[in-house]
Amino acid sequence: MTAYIIRRLFFLVFVLFGVSILIFGLLSTFSPERRAAAYVTSPKQAENIPLIIQEYGLDKPFYVQYGKWVQQVAKGNLGWSLVAARPVAQAFWTYFPTTLELNLLASPLVIIVGIWLGTMSGVHRDSFFDHSTRIAAIVGWSLPTFLFALILLMVFYGYLGIFSPGILSSKLSLWVANHPDEFVRYTGMYTFDGLLNGRLDITLNALRHLVLPVITQVIVVVALLMRVMRSGMIEEMNKDYIITAKAKGADFKTIYKKHAKKNALIPVITVAGQLVALSMEGSIAVEVVFSRQGMGWWLAESATQLDMPVLMSVCMFVGLVFVTSNLIIDIMYAYVDPRIRLH
Repeated sequence: MTAYIIRRLFFLVFVLFGVSILIFGLLSTFSPERRAAAYVTSPKQAENIPLIIQEYGLDKPFYVQYGKWVQQVAKGNLGWSLVAARPVAQAFWTYFPTTLELNLLASPLVIIVGIWLGTMSGVHRDSFFDHSTRIAAIVGWSLPTFLFALILLMVFYGYLGIFSPGILSSKLSLWVANHPDEFVRYTGMYTFDGLLNGRLDITLNALRHLVLPVITQVIVVVALLMRVMRSGMIEEMNKDYIITAKAKGADFKTIYKKHAKKNALIPVITVAGQLVALSMEGSIAVEVVFSRQGMGWWLAESATQLDMPVLMSVCMFVGLVFVTSNLIIDIMYAYVDPRIRLH
């Protein structure tokens, strides 16, 4: 197992190299002036675009440009973000905690609820529970994320006046901004930083603002996971080893929990891992609708303004997340099914 993990981590370098070549190649279709923004680290440098083009050889052959870009990335220089008005590396650690905070709450719920609903639906096939969850899954998967988010916002905030958008209430946001010495941003996530600073009111306020985004994320994503789990359970429950277990007098709970469920989890692990990895780049619709300035919001704003350094950096980050998630998924396979051996 250890040798397999080390080998996969070694190949991670080559995968990221391929991703960087692809991204840089696509972005090379833009003009040298536009690509020069990737090397701008301050507003003052933005006034000397022709000098940057000459310095980094943006009018030179592709391999020369790529080599100079890799050198800058190795030094930690990811460019200047026009949207954030600060270096990309600094902006990343400003926006990423907001997305991570949302996913730390939503992802476990998606996995737990999706597996449970799919299991019960598959075990009690064609029952009222099964039909109800299937209809809910179809509606949840078909409904656009932004539309569902807007409906929740209209009902709970527009009509009922609760669960307002944003990350914190205006009053607490101003207090945090004006008292940097009294409220230390340890993690960048208000739910945790509130506890670490002894401010339970900030933690509760942050959790209140997370209710609607989490519900939206769970309802929309859990549908796919539930359907995959249901299909897997139905397939496993009809296999010979389950029929044999029934013939030997094994009780129903033991059959579906200890036998069918574990085997049905293998495709679910793949889907769940990919969904969690995808959500780490930020749910654009959720963050935009609920005014949460995280990775999704930053990516959307950067795309509309062609903020090239941000697009390049986020694409590299997403590539890293997906490669890492695939490694974790492979390890989980061996844990769930001992018959699988990793070499």
